[in-house]
Amino acid sequence: MPTYEYECESCHHHFEEFQTMTEKPIRKCPKCGKKVKRLISSGAGFIFKGSGFYITDYKKNSASIPNTKPKKTETKKESQKENKSKSEKNT
Repeated sequence: MPTYEYECESCHHHFEEFQTMTEKPIRKCPKCGKKVKRLISSGAGFIFKGSGFYITDYKKNSASIPNTKPKKTETKKESQKENKSKSEKNT
């Protein structure tokens, strides 16, 4: 059921009413009893709460995930040994 917005034409009281689509619009202001008009609103739209909903809500397809292993990272000592052996070969 949608929520409709209304505004009183005399006291400018602004209020919302939760009604069915087939229900007749409200005619009288609940504050002063004068004529009200129904306003055109943009609606609620989508409300996303939290972070990462797209990651956690969908099952991962194993075929779409590449089978890559992280490369071994060299330590400082290994890279120094490698550089030293290269420089000795060049002399």
